[in-house]
Amino acid sequence: MTPARPAHMDGIRARIGRIRSLVRKESRQIVRDPSSIAIGVVLPVLLILLFGYGISLDVVNVPVAVVLEDHSAEANELAAGFRLSRYFEAHFPTSMAEAQELMLAGKVDGIVRVRPNFARNLNFGNGEAQILVHGTDANRARIIEGYAQGAVGQWAARRGAEGYAVAAGPVGLRERLWFNEANDSRYFLVPGLIVLVMTLIGAMLTSLVMAREWERGTLEALFATPVRAGEILLGKTIPYLVLGMGGLALCIVSAKIVFHVPFRGSILVLTGSSMLYLLVALSIGLLISSAVKNQFLATQLTMLVTFLPAMLLSGFLFDLRSMPAPVRLMTYMLPARYFVTLLQTVFLAGDVWGVIVPNTAVLAGMAAVLWGLTRGTTHKKLA
Repeated sequence: MTPARPAHMDGIRARIGRIRSLVRKESRQIVRDPSSIAIGVVLPVLLILLFGYGISLDVVNVPVAVVLEDHSAEANELAAGFRLSRYFEAHFPTSMAEAQELMLAGKVDGIVRVRPNFARNLNFGNGEAQILVHGTDANRARIIEGYAQGAVGQWAARRGAEGYAVAAGPVGLRERLWFNEANDSRYFLVPGLIVLVMTLIGAMLTSLVMAREWERGTLEALFATPVRAGEILLGKTIPYLVLGMGGLALCIVSAKIVFHVPFRGSILVLTGSSMLYLLVALSIGLLISSAVKNQFLATQLTMLVTFLPAMLLSGFLFDLRSMPAPVRLMTYMLPARYFVTLLQTVFLAGDVWGVIVPNTAVLAGMAAVLWGLTRGTTHKKLA
């Protein structure tokens, strides 16, 4: 006689079989639902193309008006620095009044004014050029002002190398950018884009799952079977976890091959941290969906709780240190904050464990707490 198998082994196999069936059912639902394909595949591709090609925080080809009120060789040499720079698109109006009209009309963002007797004053060590910048966008104005000062500084350095006396300080500044030698904003925009893709696939899609089941009444049929609430959640989580990891692979390939973003860290660290964040996003979507039981309301709440904070308050687009203290404190409750830090570190700096370990630990804690809340919210009853 063959020995009888333990009862708990039969229970485990039955549970695995039920989960496998639920995963298969949910996978077929994803394939059949056009909205899932649009959010999970089409929208990430559009975001990659938009942020990679269409959006840039680099300021180039700035239209400026260069007003030469001194036509000496020194003034023309200074103006040539703006004409030949890739950061400026130089216009040369004949008077300051004409330049002001261009500024008011929005045709130029700045005015470089070389006053009369510029060359004469330069020989006495007090030559000056005036820089006027359109200040409606304060951040852009500061960048343009820095570029203009850099152009003047390069002109002064050339004159100093040629043996001319220039009014410059005794200390020279040699600059170097760590981790982003190309000074290209795509180097941190494209890695940060993974946060938005993971949030879309994880939170937005799963926010529709449970609510759709409640609205259609299909959960009633599931509740009449031996399947448990935890098994239902696993069956709905696993397909979207696989879909999210596919979105991660798409982002990595695009970053390396299309946008040439350096990747200096470990692919295992990136994969592990991405899975943790995806679990957090999936848990948030399932928690909201299970609680409200309405697709429209679940989508709106998920947008407010996950996608908008991931865009605005995670450090993806805006520096957290420049935010007011109350807002900065609020960002510590957002999982996207920790994931953005992990992504930018792993991509650009490498495996810096002093950054990876604490941020990964926070994401793991959030995933455990949110999964527990989701499990507690999903009850196998129709009340």
